[in-house]
Parts: sequence; C-alpha cells; structure tokens
Amino acid sequence: MRTTLVAGAAAALAVASAQAQAPAHAPVPSAQPFAQSPSGPQAETEWQSDNVAVLQGLDKITARVSRFDAPIDKPVRFGTLLITVRACVKRPPEEPPETAAFLDIDKMRAGTSSAATKQVFSGWMFASSPAISALEDPVYDVNVLDCKTETTAAPLSLPAK
Repeated sequence: MRTTLVAGAAAALAVASAQAQAPAHAPVPSAQPFAQSPSGPQAETEWQSDNVAVLQGLDKITARVSRFDAPIDKPVRFGTLLITVRACVKRPPEEPPETAAFLDIDKMRAGTSSAATKQVFSGWMFASSPAISALEDPVYDVNVLDCKTETTAAPLSLPAK
C-alpha cells in the first residue's frame, strides 16, 4: 500500500514538475502511470477532464473557510485573490482517487482596479496532496477539492392551461 502511495505521489510530482512552466492554456495530462499494487504491473490511466473546479479558500485573518466553484478560464475572486482555473482533471471512479487543477492566482493590489495584479501562484494543485504545490500567502490558503462538469439544463416549461 505504501509503495502504491509513493509511486502515485512520485508520478503526480513528475506531472507537476513537467507542467510548472505551462502556457496560458495548460495541456491536460493525457495519461498517468501508477502502480496498481506493490507487486502489480504498471498501468496507463486516462484522466477525465471537467470544466469546473471545486475549490476551498481559507482567510487566515478571519478564520473563515469558503467553498466555491471556479469555471475553466473564468476568473473567480476570493478576497484579494483572482483565481483562474486553466485545467481540471480527475481519475475515473474505478481508479484510486486523485484530482488536479492548473491554477493561475493573482493578488489584486489594495485601492486599485483588477487590472493591477501580481501573480502569486501558477501551477498544478493536487487534492490528495496539497503540500506538493501550494499557494504561499500570509493571508489566504487555496486548495483543490474536486472537479465537476457543469451542465446547463433548459428550464422546465409548464404546460399551458
């Protein structure tokens, strides 16, 4: 079991290292090797790509925890942070659970418009191991919880009377 976790973490770290300098639209990892069991063979796993990341933010000053959805390529504001998710992927349900998101996080300067920002984080974050690649900010923590597919359903129409 420990070998599986170590192999999975090593593979996740390899993906994070390879994608550290990702372009504006980060490529989604197409396949990730992992060990099925300590003595089992290596297998290729297709990651499922979703269009919404479920994030959790902590304001360390007020000790408030917020859970929020962040659609791909649409900036979401959390305090003075502007968070843009570039990719959100997770393993299929039959595989060991893992979720990863490529985030660009900018900090807005006090008393200025959102155009005046400073990038404080850009890279992959992993739900199972947030310490591998974490936002280092004195006021805020941001973690990836999950990925989901946002569906837009047409509203139900009532029959005419």
